Amino acid sequence: MTAAPAISGKHALVTGGGSGVGRAIALALAGTGIDVTVCGRRDAELAKVAGESDRIFGIAADVTNEVSMASLYQRAESERGPFDIVIANAGMAGSTPAHKTTLADWQKTLDVNLTGAFLTVKPALAGMAARKTGRIIFIASTAGLKGYAYVAPYVAAKHGVVGLMRALAAETAKSGVTVNAVCPGFVETDMLEESIQRIVEKTGRSAGEARASLASTNPQGRFIQPQEVAAAVLWLCGEAASSITGQAISISGGETW
Repeated sequence: MTAAPAISGKHALVTGGGSGVGRAIALALAGTGIDVTVCGRRDAELAKVAGESDRIFGIAADVTNEVSMASLYQRAESERGPFDIVIANAGMAGSTPAHKTTLADWQKTLDVNLTGAFLTVKPALAGMAARKTGRIIFIASTAGLKGYAYVAPYVAAKHGVVGLMRALAAETAKSGVTVNAVCPGFVETDMLEESIQRIVEKTGRSAGEARASLASTNPQGRFIQPQEVAAAVLWLCGEAASSITGQAISISGGETW
């Protein structure tokens, strides 16, 4: 990657930054000289990630709560300057047949994955447009590009994230701000392990069989690594990607096109 010199010295927000993909993105950005504010709901996880780099700062916040996100912006920007980069990464997933999905489960999934993504980026839009520069990146999913059985709320939410990205890209196209989505397949994270455990509990298959079943959705026959997602984010943040906006970039070994 050659983007590091062009993006160093900036300030980034990464939601869901305490583990998995969010942690990998935060460390990658910090490694290029960017100050990174990571947020999540668990102070201990945020402190652990912040301890890995003197450029990472943790602030507990709830992406589904507009007041909480406004408070995060006020504190982080007063301490480290306006956000030049916003990565909406926080997410959650469950698994149940659609006809057994409760309204509460449906709403919670949309609140975290879709509304949370909107509340993450909304406070940055006006300032970025006024400064005529900025990078907004949603961490969506291949579930935003195709359907999967038994995760209807998640698929609906991630399709909504891709649609939100495209709408914002159209609004900001002449402002110097780019808006994109990175859409990974199954990534080797704690969330993946939770999905495997649910399969084991509901089907009686072994953990190895469950892993093989999920890995087989990737034509390369493997899981995506968090660092691969982080590398795509770094590229989108750099000057070399200044004409890339409104795109849903699949990182899936060829599962989607």
